[in-house]
Amino acid sequence: MRGSVPSAYSWPQVRGDAASGLAVAAYLIPQVMAYASLAGVQPVAGLWAAAPAMVIYAFLGSSRLLSVGPESTTALMTAATVAPLAGGDPTRYARLVAALAIMTGAFAILAGLARLGVIAELLSQPILVGYLAGVAIIMIVGQLGKVTGVPVDGDDLYEELRSFAHGLPHAHGPTVALATVSLALLFLLAWRVPHLPGPLFVVALATTVVAAAGLDAHGLRVVGTIQAGLPGWHPPAPTDLARVTPAALGVLFVGFTDTMLTARAFAARHGHTVRPNRELLALGAANIGAGSAQGLPVSSSGSRTALAAAGGANTQVYSLIAVGAVVGTLAFLRPALAMFPLATLGALVIFAAIRLIDLKGFRRLASFRRSELLLALLATAGVLVFDISYGILIAIGVSLLDLLARVARPHDAVLGRVPGLDGMHDVDDYPNAHTVPGLFAYRYDSPLFFANAQNFRHRALAALRRSTDPVDWFVLNVEAIVEVDITALDALEDLRAELTRRGITFGLAHVKQDLLDDLDAYGLTTAIGPEMIFPTMRAAVTAHEARRTDPAHPPRLAPGAKQGKDQLGLT
Repeated sequence: MRGSVPSAYSWPQVRGDAASGLAVAAYLIPQVMAYASLAGVQPVAGLWAAAPAMVIYAFLGSSRLLSVGPESTTALMTAATVAPLAGGDPTRYARLVAALAIMTGAFAILAGLARLGVIAELLSQPILVGYLAGVAIIMIVGQLGKVTGVPVDGDDLYEELRSFAHGLPHAHGPTVALATVSLALLFLLAWRVPHLPGPLFVVALATTVVAAAGLDAHGLRVVGTIQAGLPGWHPPAPTDLARVTPAALGVLFVGFTDTMLTARAFAARHGHTVRPNRELLALGAANIGAGSAQGLPVSSSGSRTALAAAGGANTQVYSLIAVGAVVGTLAFLRPALAMFPLATLGALVIFAAIRLIDLKGFRRLASFRRSELLLALLATAGVLVFDISYGILIAIGVSLLDLLARVARPHDAVLGRVPGLDGMHDVDDYPNAHTVPGLFAYRYDSPLFFANAQNFRHRALAALRRSTDPVDWFVLNVEAIVEVDITALDALEDLRAELTRRGITFGLAHVKQDLLDDLDAYGLTTAIGPEMIFPTMRAAVTAHEARRTDPAHPPRLAPGAKQGKDQLGLT
């Protein structure tokens, strides 16, 4: 059987998956209801989304442990996208949310078929740390109304804060008290008994208190009546799909990135492999299933995945068991679900949001390199200032600019010999290093392309100008130059021509076959001369010393070597 559900199954695996499935269900039910509320739809829509998504992923996904379903970041993105389009109509809001899930799934499947799994690599760790911190702050602000009873309005973060501050003197005391106690219990249970399904315990306790004391009759808001039976199927209108298309791309990018980070982390610990393109297909089908059940977009949950792993899950059968528990809850416990207090659900979202803020990650970035910390803070600011949808684009842009900056201004080195060490090394790293008389060895530690081509040429010539010794050979170590474009080859030819005008012979060392093919196509192999292209710096130094000893002696790779590619040891 394809997917992560096995065809052969042992009794120990059954025990582990059964225990984990029930634990995950206990954690999942209140959690996904809270995330549905965060997305702006009925809390039960979280369960509608989770059930088909988990079943579909169990058969199509490549991770044995990943738990899919509604997740905080995609839920918040859903709310930010759909609220301006729904015009205050709850029915239209719910249908737009379902359309967003279906469109997200369609794009994921197309991306998987196009083998675009590489998009998971576009966000660096500093950007992810900062981005999630910004998302967490927006999540917390979005729950202030639920945990205080204060009506909160506004189209952005700052309008919501202003509205909350204006209404704070009229906060509802029982709501604040219940939310505060719920949040304190969530943190206490996570600290003292981390393997206990704390959210289920807290929500069950709060629901019991509300129902027993009749607090809903005294202004404390609850979930309310939950629809019986299965959700109806309402095919999304083409106009709705078109309206949510731009947002679907953002939801997919963030959801897939989070999915891959979580799946790879647990795969590395438990000895299996995650396939990015298959994950795209599975995530796409799961989102289409969630949308078809009138649910919200789904992604992965790190907390539920960790709970499954800690409970001894071996395969995705645990997800199927969890789905069975969810369906049973919907069938037999709807009256209890209806009494869930919104204050506790809001506290649950705030609890999840606070855990998204990786303070250790920020400290780690600061201790490693301040520029990494700055990138994280810029990502946070982008989310808070420009809202979450534009914050995604800013985070991607900052990541790519950071990458471009690093390869556009890379490290370079003048190479020399170090007593007692084989090979040639950066003279700045060793006080006792010395250059080879007459030979200037230079290394540029980056692929060459349009963004750094002129920087390469200028720095190579600047390094040569700083040399106080006479130079008759300039040998470029190209072991880091594994990729070039036409602009880079133009710069390389300009450098060669400039050195030739100065009477300096130009050569290359550590040339790989792919680079040699590009040099051949451009014509640089002929211009440089095959005899000045060396497989190692040792060969270049040997040839140079032979030439200095006997000027009539042509440089060569090794005794008996042939000209052309054979000389390079590349054929």
